[in-house]
Amino acid sequence: MTAAEAQAETRRDKAQYGVCAVLAVVGGLVIADAARLPHIATSNDPIGPKPVPIVLGVLLLLIAVLYAVDVARGGTGAAEEGEDVDVTSAVDWRTVLLLIGAFVLNLATIEPLGWVISGSLLFWGSAYALGNRHYVRNLVIAVALSLITFYAFAIGLGINLPAGVLQGIL
Repeated sequence: MTAAEAQAETRRDKAQYGVCAVLAVVGGLVIADAARLPHIATSNDPIGPKPVPIVLGVLLLLIAVLYAVDVARGGTGAAEEGEDVDVTSAVDWRTVLLLIGAFVLNLATIEPLGWVISGSLLFWGSAYALGNRHYVRNLVIAVALSLITFYAFAIGLGINLPAGVLQGIL
């Protein structure tokens, strides 16, 4: 083994400790936020809403510790080996910016226009950003997806998404 190989073998990716720290901070915040939840027990739910976020926070902390131990032992992530991914190619900033634009447009229009219209713009804009150029078909699919999710939330989950300008029609 040459000196360069030995040095590369003993070198650790210390940036991964930042990921460990983020996991630990998020886990701590989840636990702290869950601790502030009031204990609401009913006959349908005797344990209340606290246990699930507390368990998730503890699991995040555990993963952070286990990941830090793995990094300390020299563990590194394997390079991506996707068959359709060229990891050497540059980032397609046009696509990224178009997707960000679609999400920002959704964020800005969800209250005044409602979910069906803003969601349709989101789905259509995402398809456009990702390269699909069947504009009319994408619009039909986007409207269908928005209507399906609108009614799935309203009927299936009992959560009312904003109807916006379509209030009273939907």
